[in-house]
Amino acid sequence: MNQLELYIDTFVEYLQIEKNASPYTVKYYRNDLEIFADFLRSEGLSHIANVTYKDVRIFLTSLYEQELSRRSVSRKISTLRSFYRFLEREGYVEGNPFVQLHLPKTSKPVPGFLYQEELDKLFEVNDITTPLGQRDQALLEMLYGTGIRVSECQNLRLQDIDFAIGTIFVRGKGRKERYVPFGSFAEIALETYLQEGRTKLLEKSNSDTEFIFLNSRGGHLTTRGIRTILNKIVERASLTVHVHPHKLRHTFATHLLNEGADLRSVQELLGHESLSSTQIYTHVTKDHLREAYMKSHPRANGNKS
Repeated sequence: MNQLELYIDTFVEYLQIEKNASPYTVKYYRNDLEIFADFLRSEGLSHIANVTYKDVRIFLTSLYEQELSRRSVSRKISTLRSFYRFLEREGYVEGNPFVQLHLPKTSKPVPGFLYQEELDKLFEVNDITTPLGQRDQALLEMLYGTGIRVSECQNLRLQDIDFAIGTIFVRGKGRKERYVPFGSFAEIALETYLQEGRTKLLEKSNSDTEFIFLNSRGGHLTTRGIRTILNKIVERASLTVHVHPHKLRHTFATHLLNEGADLRSVQELLGHESLSSTQIYTHVTKDHLREAYMKSHPRANGNKS
């Protein structure tokens, strides 16, 4: 193992242990660092401490020549800036050549969300007289009713639900934990599924499990399985929109803000570490804006003379 590989491994270990980074995050950090390592080898740079701002500019140019998106380039530069900051703190290098490099501006796309009419169709198509229909209804109610991530939903256990106060205990990204409330529709769907559908699904399996959501064979439902279920619900509802678990999370946040919830509360419900992550949901629909205007402006509904 050469010196650069050792530095990369040490940095990855720091991300995993001290920063509690998710496997997904670690994977992309390592990939970005290996791309940079290949660049250094191609430029004949044997020691990472010898990298200059000029070298960094050449690396940036090489990324643009690969026709990568601005978002992808920004992430790689951000990774390397963090990497050098770590090396500088540990005394492996004396400076950070990425400090002077400005990240390319990226446009943040407005998250897609569902209108109430589209949601209503989704909730109407499950056959709640069957075990799978009861499961699918409970899944839908939890994803939209709490805004939790698909991985958080998949990992819910029986002991995580408190029906007495209407909350679920959620294990989020970076091992962060939070409590999220749920409403009466989710409560009814969950109780029906747990008392009837889940019991019948569990009979198909030879093993017991504390996980709430099960597949058709009584085993632990995967995140891929949840996405497949949503796709089938959309088909039955004859919707032309693409619905994925994160879109229900977007819808949860959008509807809360449109109905007057404050940004800090939504941030806490979503489990966002930074308020800036929540601010992308401050968009509102044109219908909502028009409705607010027509209700509130003194001259919105006046008769023309």
